[in-house]
Amino acid sequence: MRRVLVVVAMFLLPAVLLADGNWPQFRGGPAIGVAAGKGLPDSWSTTKNVAWKADIPGRGWSSPVVWGDRVYLTSVLKDGDFEKPNKGLYLGGERKAPTETHRWMVYALDARTGKVIWEKLVHQGKPETSVHVKNTYASETPATDGEHLYVYFGGVGVFCFDRVGKEVWSQKWPSYKTRFGWGTGASPVLYKDRLYIVNDNEEKSFLVAFDKKTGKEIWRVDRDEKTNWATPYIWENEQRTEIITPGSGKVRSYDLDGKPLWELRGMSMIAIPTRHRRTACCSSVPAMSRSAAPGPSTPSSPARRETSP
Repeated sequence: MRRVLVVVAMFLLPAVLLADGNWPQFRGGPAIGVAAGKGLPDSWSTTKNVAWKADIPGRGWSSPVVWGDRVYLTSVLKDGDFEKPNKGLYLGGERKAPTETHRWMVYALDARTGKVIWEKLVHQGKPETSVHVKNTYASETPATDGEHLYVYFGGVGVFCFDRVGKEVWSQKWPSYKTRFGWGTGASPVLYKDRLYIVNDNEEKSFLVAFDKKTGKEIWRVDRDEKTNWATPYIWENEQRTEIITPGSGKVRSYDLDGKPLWELRGMSMIAIPTRHRRTACCSSVPAMSRSAAPGPSTPSSPARRETSP
């Protein structure tokens, strides 16, 4: 099975995508999934408004990231064919860990032509855990600051590469059991000189901060959470900068040194953080929402607001 990367024509004019022409991480630079620009195509097909296509081997649900003239993405290959996902609900996706050898890959492509500039094998072996039939072993979206690329595979670790594909540093850890063996999916987040990663699982959930230049672990905090697939959100508000981490047990806020600031209860296992004006919002499945406005640093701050439909 192969991934097909389809680049819509707007990527030929990166200046209209964002002010700086980049899409550096999951849901873009501000992590809100919105790009400002004019003249963007509002429809496309396999041929209409398509600049180029690239056939990438393997399977991966990670999004591509863009910086200048480079497009980066990840994929995982295996010996033999992948099981085809079925349409419909996500129930019944439990699988045993595969016995075939897998290869965890990183690709850099020319944003103008789709030509592969370099590709790197970061890990090879048999997966220690399974994934849902609709998940992959390459579901976490990379992050880049233009100088380096930060690639994270939840069951393997995090790897840093320079623009020419040279590995600068890496941090590996074991695969942890996930709910129903469904795998991982939360992406890394870059903020200034640090890289933040949440790994919520059934055994040892944690939030960790790395020095983005050296890979040194700056701090790590354990989380009283089970499996989640939500990417953390860096919330800059008028009082401070916070790391918002949605979870099925609680939505928690930490400062940039890992100190807990506040928490909200009552989310599902798939919660997505974003911002709206002066508040940070989390939506989840089933339909539910929670919002928080800047307030004092207490575990259960009264300045926080909770809403649900």
